[in-house]
Amino acid sequence: MDERTVGQLLEMVAAKTPAPGGGAVAALTTALAAALGQMVAHFSAGRSDAAEHKELHQEALRTFEQLRKASIDLADADAEAFSRLSELWKLKRDDERRRAGWPDAVAAAIEAPRRVMETSLGTLHLLDRLVGTTNTNLRSDLAIAALLAEAAGRAAAYNVRVNLPLLHDRAQAGQLEVETADMLQRARHICETIEQSVTMSLRPQGSAESKRGSAPALRDG
Repeated sequence: MDERTVGQLLEMVAAKTPAPGGGAVAALTTALAAALGQMVAHFSAGRSDAAEHKELHQEALRTFEQLRKASIDLADADAEAFSRLSELWKLKRDDERRRAGWPDAVAAAIEAPRRVMETSLGTLHLLDRLVGTTNTNLRSDLAIAALLAEAAGRAAAYNVRVNLPLLHDRAQAGQLEVETADMLQRARHICETIEQSVTMSLRPQGSAESKRGSAPALRDG
């Protein structure tokens, strides 16, 4: 999907076809979050007032690049997995092709969004490390990236959960549900922490909210 224009991607999602759908959109949203984080790192790396964070910013540039590319690949993987599962759905339950391909198809339809959740969580972890170390003019972009990453993880969780009932191994399904809930909780906590820090830093100095110090202030500069 990385060779498509934005307009072409939107047309593909809007079309009356099984894929790309919500899973691919979740993956591409993660890619947008990573790209926005990378932009913040680009505008922060090499600044004299952020010299002490040089290594972190260089690490962020490399890692966001990897996360962005991985997310695009996952968008393709999710679309392919759903298309394969959709084709098997059309066959009768006792069709040998369906019985032979079903376990792997279900596993792939769960694995793709699960990996999107992991990628979005990794993006959030890195964004959290950048809080207070970046160009102050881009604090809002950092918060927006966090919101996108958390939303992407929540979206991907739906595609994990919708396919869990298709697993024959109920113990495996239960374990995947536990892991999904845990990732969602961690992502929500990190996103809220980033939002709180950025929001506090944007309030006028001397305001009642700032004086209470209900959240850590940014350490920019």
